[in-house]
Amino acid sequence: MRNKPRVLLTNDDGIGAPGLRHLWNSLKDFCELFIVAPSIEKSGAGLSVTLREPLHITPVVWEGGTPAWHVSGTPADCVRMAMSVLLDQCPDLVVSGINKGSNAGRNLLYSGTVGGVIEAAMRNIPGIAFSCQEFDEPLYANYEPYVFPLVQYLLENPLPNGSLLNVSFPEAKDVLGVKMARQGKGYHKESPRKGIHPEGRSYYWMGGAWDSHQEDIESDVYLLEQGYVTAVPIHVHELTDQHAFYARKDSFKIRRLEDLKELEV
Repeated sequence: MRNKPRVLLTNDDGIGAPGLRHLWNSLKDFCELFIVAPSIEKSGAGLSVTLREPLHITPVVWEGGTPAWHVSGTPADCVRMAMSVLLDQCPDLVVSGINKGSNAGRNLLYSGTVGGVIEAAMRNIPGIAFSCQEFDEPLYANYEPYVFPLVQYLLENPLPNGSLLNVSFPEAKDVLGVKMARQGKGYHKESPRKGIHPEGRSYYWMGGAWDSHQEDIESDVYLLEQGYVTAVPIHVHELTDQHAFYARKDSFKIRRLEDLKELEV
């Protein structure tokens, strides 16, 4: 009888990223692991999938004999290929990361790390996306002790179908603890940097600068700054704004084009 949970690992920093290696190291003694990750970095890919070029899947020799592949696509592609091509059974959990740079706040909407877990959540497979505030030299080894307890918590205390946990690690060396949090409002806003090609054409590097907001004291952005590991339950089963739907559905009935003039919004 199988006594270890089957866990699929992915990320958006690519198959060779140190964060993925540390994620594997933190779970290898407790879980039956499979790795399907992008061939190259796919940061900012969100939930995007590859439609206009073929996908290539390449086996990777991984320590401990863990089955591993890299895919020439996005994290969502990796999860799709894992489910439909590579794995003979559905995993109990999909775990993504550990991403260098924070996916707290509204950054999660851009994150490929989160995108891979959303792809799983849409199939009613639970998942956790891990990221850390530190970008340049993340102390991944310091985060490892937190990974399996959070995985174990989610397996023993399942979220509703269509939900996932977005976990963020603070920069603080002395972590104060782990807290469930709300999604914050902050995110990295564009900060384009203009350059000139030798032939005279202009181009831009997107760049980014943190866009601060007044944050709730229970938000992940606020609690990370206080030194807490944060875990935000994110629901993607249905994205309908229920309040707007029930408040406006009766006034939104349109029979003819002329009715648009009288539409109450």
